[in-house]
Amino acid sequence: MKAAFEYHFPAIRGVQAGREYYVSMCPLHLIPRIFLFNEEELLPELRAQRVLNKARLPELSRYILENPSNYIFSAITASIDGDVRFDAMGGDDGADRIGMLRVAMSAKFLINDGQHRRAAIEVALKENPELGRESIAVVFFLDVGLKRCQQMFADLNRHAIRATRSLGILYDHRDERSNIAKEVLKRTETFQEVVEYEPSTLSPKSRKLFTLSAIYTAVHALIHGVEKPTEEVAAFAIDFWDTIAKQFPEWEAVRLRRMPAGEVRAEFIHSHGIALHALARVGNHFLREDTKNWKKILTRVRGLDWSRHNAKLWEGRALSGGRVSKSGNHVALTTAAIKKHLGLPLSAEEQRAETAFQASGRTKKHDIERETTS
Repeated sequence: MKAAFEYHFPAIRGVQAGREYYVSMCPLHLIPRIFLFNEEELLPELRAQRVLNKARLPELSRYILENPSNYIFSAITASIDGDVRFDAMGGDDGADRIGMLRVAMSAKFLINDGQHRRAAIEVALKENPELGRESIAVVFFLDVGLKRCQQMFADLNRHAIRATRSLGILYDHRDERSNIAKEVLKRTETFQEVVEYEPSTLSPKSRKLFTLSAIYTAVHALIHGVEKPTEEVAAFAIDFWDTIAKQFPEWEAVRLRRMPAGEVRAEFIHSHGIALHALARVGNHFLREDTKNWKKILTRVRGLDWSRHNAKLWEGRALSGGRVSKSGNHVALTTAAIKKHLGLPLSAEEQRAETAFQASGRTKKHDIERETTS
């Protein structure tokens, strides 16, 4: 029986696992109207989706609003619970696969994949209603009950592998920090052969010293809070890392294949991401203070004992139980050690971390002495 009121979606019909499905282009202004949420209060076993994480919405909606000419969203996947009819254009030359999908307005639409995209679109439309004229692809499946919808959600996410952070940085051309990091790698000869561009972690047998994500984190720390033209900041970043690279001959030895990267990483703190991060914070001090003789000061980092075996200096700072730690507190303490060696003042955060570290050391020493005399 034909429904009195219907949604009409120009669509293409396909078949997967013996079941029909349909692909359509939906105007954005329709997305919040037809895809409604009322599952937040249900137990997980009674839902077909995860609960909406509202903390993700500002970033997603801002992405649309700030990139109106080149944002991109992948298709939403949804199930239809209700009366559906597909009227094909014809029966020859594949025309039976193209037609009009007619869905009763009483039908319910359940998102199997893309609920955060849907919610972000709703937020963005409130700020810029003109976006409603644009469209997003929607893949419609016919609903066959809660169990099937839950299985669809599991299947859609089972084989989804998030790109590594390094690869995301490599392909991101909007982020200023990403572009500066890639320019640093392009213009700093030593880095060109010692940085891994895809993985965000290095295996013990890797021939590289750093990951692109570690370089990016360091660049972020280097330019954080600096209000200067991008070109000036980028030029400083390139000069800074080129100067740093010259202080560690082991990096050049790895680049020239004279030393294995794994051996250098096993022996020296300076060949780990935490050292890059800490050194970048030193560079940030130079940038903020417009230090003129920063290159001369920076050459003294070579005189610091960077050996991982120097537990007296690095344990509790860059190391925790002999293993490199990249926590925020360890970065601050590593930065403090470098700054103290260079004769530079500590930031408020670094001073707090250093004071607590020294107090902890005195407490441990006192406890040891008390145990010895008791």
